[in-house]
Amino acid sequence: MHVDFLGIEQFHSSEILQRPAALTSSKPTIQQHMLGFLLTQDKIMRTKLLAITALTSLSCLPLAQAADTVQDQRWYVAPFATFIKSGGDRNASDGWGGGMGFGKMLDKYFNVELRGFYNEFGGTNGPWNLAGGTLDLQYFFTRQQISPYIVLAAGGMNTCASANCGVGLIGEAGVGVNVALTDNLLFRTDVRYRYNNNLNAQVQSGTDEFHDLTVNLGLVIPFGDKPQQMARAEPLQPEYQAPVTQAPEPKIDCATQDADGDNVNDCLDRCASTVQGSKVDVNGCPVKIVLKGEHFQYDSAELTLNARAILDSVAESLRNYPQKNTIEVHGHTSSEGSNAYNQRLSQRRANAVMAYLKLKGVTNKLLTKGFGETQPIADNSTAEGKAENRRVELIWLEY
Repeated sequence: MHVDFLGIEQFHSSEILQRPAALTSSKPTIQQHMLGFLLTQDKIMRTKLLAITALTSLSCLPLAQAADTVQDQRWYVAPFATFIKSGGDRNASDGWGGGMGFGKMLDKYFNVELRGFYNEFGGTNGPWNLAGGTLDLQYFFTRQQISPYIVLAAGGMNTCASANCGVGLIGEAGVGVNVALTDNLLFRTDVRYRYNNNLNAQVQSGTDEFHDLTVNLGLVIPFGDKPQQMARAEPLQPEYQAPVTQAPEPKIDCATQDADGDNVNDCLDRCASTVQGSKVDVNGCPVKIVLKGEHFQYDSAELTLNARAILDSVAESLRNYPQKNTIEVHGHTSSEGSNAYNQRLSQRRANAVMAYLKLKGVTNKLLTKGFGETQPIADNSTAEGKAENRRVELIWLEY
């Protein structure tokens, strides 16, 4: 036993066989009638569901096919010849005619077309002449080499029977077929029933309504090239690319490098970017810097541009790699002038260097001493020697 989606308790045939004899006896019981009714309703419901599912699937096929079809939406002209089978209400014979259509293919199923025509035939009350036009809507069941369609049309027509003429309305309905000869030439034929109402024009006495049959043979000549179905593009397969193995960057041995040129390799150097010309200790930190040459204006404590540039480098190094050492600034002069004057000048120059370093953010403790001409490092009897002696020295004190 199970319960289906309707909530009705259902029974399998195997369960019926296992019921008591009262339920399976030859004489039907109320329970057996009810059971048979429920089984029948279940089969009917399942059959309906299968049918609905199948119809839904089929209805989706045209949509799926339309997505893959290129629509032909060209304009065209359609000359045609006509055989007209006149209705008995005209009291006329059959006749011939022709016309021209100008239309457009709207999509896979529909064409719209404006047609003009002329027909003539004989009758008991004189010749008949029919001239008119219609607006056609054509529905195609398929767009293949042979394309059957149905057509509905409405328009107006001027009817003359002998000398009696009148304008009326016409409606047409019919079936036809197009046969594609080339992409730009199709053969067409259709058969149409035509209803004509002359709106009390009394072209023929007794009636203003006429019923005719027309058979049309003609051509359809589209303008331009027919759109071609584009082949489905296969998904591009990515080209295999071998993994790019980057060469490992060469390891730089710091023991072979000396970025600041202080003769202490970068592995041991604790004071990078030491000012060029500094004397350093085993850790690459400066212990003495000598500013020699024209670093002051003549007979002045004013720093030259060259001296400022060197002291800028010293200050930057001390800011980036701070040391707690106290720094003594020693001023020295050559032998020109008196000892007392040279002593004062050397002190002023040492003070100028200290003030400049503090201005540049150096936080070390700075001490100044002026030695005058008492500690020459070169011969004061030569110009070159005197230039060597005019100097300022920065000494890092160790504690």
